[in-house]
Amino acid sequence: MIVPMKKVSLVIRENKKGEALKKLRKLGIVHIEIAEGSGERLASLREQATLLDGALFIIGKRKNTEQKPVDAEEALRVATQIIALDEEKRQCQTEKLALRSELDRLQSWGDIDPDSIRALEEKGYEISFYEMPSAEYELLSEALRTVRLGATKATVRFMLLRARSENFDDAVLPPNVYRLALPVSSTDEMRQRLTALSARMDAIDEEIASKACYGESIKRAARVTEKEIEFEIYATGMVDENLSDEGKEPLSVSYFTGFVEAESLDRLKQAAKSNSWGLLVEEPKEEDNVPTKLKNNKFVSLIYPLTDFLGTVPGYFEHDISGWFLAFILIFFGIIFGDGGYGLLICAVAAIPIMKALVAKKQVSPMFLLVGLFGASTVLWGTLTCTWFGLSPEQLPNWLKSLSVPIFSNVYAEKIWYPFWTNGAAGLTTAQNLQIFCFSLALIQLTVAHIKGALRNKGSAKILGDIGSVLQLLGIYYIVLSLVVNAEVFSFGLKIGGVPVGTAAIALIGVGFVLSFVFSNYEGSIVKSILSSLKNIVSVLLGVVNVFSDIVSYIRLWAVGLAGAAISATVNALAGPLLGNFMFMVLAIVLLVFGHGLNMILNVLSVIVHGIRLNTLEFSSHLDMSWSGHKFKPFNEQID
Repeated sequence: MIVPMKKVSLVIRENKKGEALKKLRKLGIVHIEIAEGSGERLASLREQATLLDGALFIIGKRKNTEQKPVDAEEALRVATQIIALDEEKRQCQTEKLALRSELDRLQSWGDIDPDSIRALEEKGYEISFYEMPSAEYELLSEALRTVRLGATKATVRFMLLRARSENFDDAVLPPNVYRLALPVSSTDEMRQRLTALSARMDAIDEEIASKACYGESIKRAARVTEKEIEFEIYATGMVDENLSDEGKEPLSVSYFTGFVEAESLDRLKQAAKSNSWGLLVEEPKEEDNVPTKLKNNKFVSLIYPLTDFLGTVPGYFEHDISGWFLAFILIFFGIIFGDGGYGLLICAVAAIPIMKALVAKKQVSPMFLLVGLFGASTVLWGTLTCTWFGLSPEQLPNWLKSLSVPIFSNVYAEKIWYPFWTNGAAGLTTAQNLQIFCFSLALIQLTVAHIKGALRNKGSAKILGDIGSVLQLLGIYYIVLSLVVNAEVFSFGLKIGGVPVGTAAIALIGVGFVLSFVFSNYEGSIVKSILSSLKNIVSVLLGVVNVFSDIVSYIRLWAVGLAGAAISATVNALAGPLLGNFMFMVLAIVLLVFGHGLNMILNVLSVIVHGIRLNTLEFSSHLDMSWSGHKFKPFNEQID
C-alpha cells in the first residue's frame, strides 16, 4: 500500500532556523520540499563532496584488509593527496603519449641529437633533414651537398649540409619535399624520460594503493558531507519574510513546506508546540509533488530490489502494484527462461549467500531471496513443459517426463489436442496451447488493472467505463485467439451450449466501447463526458486497437522462451558429437558452458526488455500509471 501523507507548512523565526533544522533532523519524520540552496558554504561542501567521491573512484576496487579509521578532517586530507597523485599520473601519461608520438615520428631517422646539430651551426654550418621521392632525389644538383641517411622503395631520407656564406634557397628543392622539424631534445633523452615517467607512474600507483586503507573513512566522510550539504540546502533554501512594522521590533521568519506520514503527524505537532513553530497541516492535492512511501508485507517487499534497480516509483495518487508486479514477473521470468535446468542453477547461485547469511546469523538480503524465487519459478515452468538444459524428451528419465503437463509438455509436442467443441474436426498443437496460455495471462493481468480502477471509482458512474474496458478485453481476447492461434478452433461461427461465441465477443466489444466512450471521462456530467470523448475520438478509436495489440504483445513470452530453447538445443547438438571423443571432451565442456552461459545472459536481458515491459507498460497503461513518483526521504541524521 501507499502510506498516507499529510502536507505540512512550518514557520520558524529566521534567526532560529538552524536550531530548528537540527531538531527536525533529529526527529527524522519530515520530507522537506526545497529544490536548491545557495551560498559559499554550500559551494564549498559540494567541492568537498566531489573531491571525496573522486578519491573513492580512484581507489576503486583496491583491497586492503586492514582499514585505518581516521576522522573526517584527516580523511579529507588523504583524499586531497589521492586526487593530487592521480592528477600527476594523468600529466605523466599525457607527457608519455607526447614523447612516444615524437619518437614514432623520428623512428625512421635514427638517433638525433639537436645539441650536436646546434654545435655545428655555431661553427657556420646549416644542417637540414629532408625526405623526398627517390626519382627526384637523383635529379638534384651536384652542387648540393647531401648525405643519404636511408631509403625505402619510394623515398629517400637525406641530410643537406651548407655553409651560411652560401646563397641557398629552399625553392631549389622540389615542392613535394618534406623537411624534418628537429625535436627539442635528443631521442636518447626522450627514451630516458619515458623510463623515468613509467617509474614515477608505478610509484604513484603504489602510493595510491597504500592509501586504500583509508577507503572506509573516506566513504564515511563523503556520507557525512552529503548530510551537511542537505542541511545547508534546507537552511539556505527556505523562504525568508520580514514581518516587522515600521517603528516596531524587527521580526523575520522562515518557512518551508514538506510532507509527513499521517501516523507521524502527532509527533510533529508536539515538536512544533514545544518549540513554538507555526504549523499548517493540509491534505495533499494532485498538483502537489507528494513523495511516495510503500509499505507491504515481507513477501511482497521482495520486489523492492528490482523496482529500486529500475528506478520505478508510483506517484502518490497512483496504484501500488508491488504484489501484482511480483506475481506476474515471477511467471514471466519462468516462461522466458523456460528451462528447469537453468532454474536449478539460479537457485544454487541464490542458495550460497542465503546459507552464508543464515550460518552467520545475519539478515538475508531480499535480493537473494528474489533471485531464489526466480529460480524456483523457472524450475516449475521447466517441470511443466519438460524442458531441462535443452535436452530432448528421449534423453530424460520417465519420472521427470511424468511430472509435465501434457498440453504444454515437449513430450507431447507432436500430438494434436482436440477441444470438446470441435468434435475432432480441428485441434491445437502444444505450441498453440502455450500461446493461449500467454494470451490468458494478458487477459488476467489487464482485467486486474481495470478491476483496480473500478474499485477506485466505486460510488461514481465512472466505474461503468472500467466495466466497459473489461468487456472489451473479453471480446478482443476471443478475436485474438481466432486471428492469431487457430481460426478453425476459435471460429466466429462457433457455438457452445447454443451461444454463438463469435457474435458474443463482438457484442462485448461493442457494449464495452459504448460504456467506455460514455463514462471513461465522467466527472459529474454524462454530456461533458461524451463531449470529452468526442474531442479525442481518434485516441478513443485507437484505444480499441491498442487493447488488441496489448493482448497480442504477451505472445513475446512464448516467442522468447522458444528462442532460448532453440539456442540450448543448438548448443547441445554442436557439443554432443565431441563428448564421444576423449580428445575433444574439454572442448565440448567449454562449448556447453559458454553456450548455455551466453543463453542465460540473453535470457536475463530478455526478462528486462520483455518481462518488465509487460508490467511497466502494458499493465501500467491500463492502470493509467505513469510511474511519476519519487521516494519519501525524511530529513534525518541517519548516514546511509
